[in-house]
Amino acid sequence: MAECVNDSDAEGRISYGDYVVLKRGDVFKSVQVENKKKVVFEKQWFFLDNAVGQLYGTRFEIEAGGSLKLKITILFSPVTDSKEAGQDNRHIVDDGRSQKLSRDDIETLKEQGLKGQEIVQQLIDNSTTFKDKTEFAQEKYIKKKKKKYESDITILKPSTRLLAMMYHGREPGKICHLRYDTLAQILTLGNIHAGSKIIVFETCAGLVLGSVMERMGGYGSVIQMYPGGGPTRAGMESFGFPSHFHETLHEFPLCKVNALLAGTLDLSEKDETSGVSEEKNSEHQSMEVSVDPQEEMRRAERERLREQRAQEKKVKMEEKRKKLASAAALLEGRNADGLVIASRFHPCPVLMGLLKFVAPSRPFVVYCQYREPLIECYTKLREQGGAISLRLTDSWLRHYQVLPNRTHPVLLMSGGGGYLLSGTTVAADAAKARNQHKSEEPVAKRLKLDKISSSCDSSA
Repeated sequence: MAECVNDSDAEGRISYGDYVVLKRGDVFKSVQVENKKKVVFEKQWFFLDNAVGQLYGTRFEIEAGGSLKLKITILFSPVTDSKEAGQDNRHIVDDGRSQKLSRDDIETLKEQGLKGQEIVQQLIDNSTTFKDKTEFAQEKYIKKKKKKYESDITILKPSTRLLAMMYHGREPGKICHLRYDTLAQILTLGNIHAGSKIIVFETCAGLVLGSVMERMGGYGSVIQMYPGGGPTRAGMESFGFPSHFHETLHEFPLCKVNALLAGTLDLSEKDETSGVSEEKNSEHQSMEVSVDPQEEMRRAERERLREQRAQEKKVKMEEKRKKLASAAALLEGRNADGLVIASRFHPCPVLMGLLKFVAPSRPFVVYCQYREPLIECYTKLREQGGAISLRLTDSWLRHYQVLPNRTHPVLLMSGGGGYLLSGTTVAADAAKARNQHKSEEPVAKRLKLDKISSSCDSSA
């Protein structure tokens, strides 16, 4: 049967500069379509030039020389029409001698130009035990050989589902072992929707940031809090968002949160290039050594390049200052509609600091690969107040094989998808009043204690 492709992964046509997701079996890879750029995927190299202009979701066959050829989908493959099958596999012995073709013979078939489907048919014809296998075992054998010898790829449009599956399958450590079903719960518990103002702090290569931006659809504001010198957005760039999506994205360094809360944030950036250039100019003016004209031209060229670099640096610093000012203006209102945290750092101090920028009655969600840091956050929030409906959950995911007469759970499954702490913010005054009310003793209890103390004094 032809492989089913999700409609959302097959919208639009492929063009140069687009980010696409390559799919082969259960393996994914994100690349950018560029002119005559060699792409290596699953030990094969090819060019994506022939895919330009085709629809997303199209299957291609890799030919000799790395060119792609559009593959016509065949509903029923001739290798699957075999009617001869055994009743069981009890008499089949895996001794390695059932296949007549050797590795050299298969390489010779490849050199002759035989395609993957034809090689699979040759393997079936030269197998002495294929006809004795059951129908289910034959289909399993054909699927295994197709995966090995057929060089087909499907080009899909990037989405949260595809990129989350790609990162979790290839490099789970880069996304803190965030599983795709857990990412879906983050977007749901965080109430991510268009037109909202969301604060995101993540160290998952930009995957969570891109997922939030995709869900918002280019409407609203996303404030990315980042540690270190600059934000990481490799995963977000793989989505291939249009330009108006990037206009909704703002960035703010985590190291300046305390200064913003205290009202002592300094937005002026010190520019030391002007002072250095002035000193160098004065030095050159003071030097009165006669030089030849060529040396003078080279010196003038170096000075021009130095001034050009200084000007470019000045422009970049001014743009950085403007971005910082715009993000600070959004945070100063303390009316964010949600908070999403998913990082490798301890979430407790980050959560306590960023919750102050979230408006009351707004959701927040914190992801962590381990349970203990979230338990500490849960305890801290219960003691300090400012949040209700606190829930600490983990997800359980298991795939099922759905085939005729063979529907059952897959034996191998993911061990864990991390833990989530979610809740809803409340006004700080209301939280303090509630905690104070809880701490006070009931009136009846105080009266009873007064009576006991007075009786003890009279007896003494």
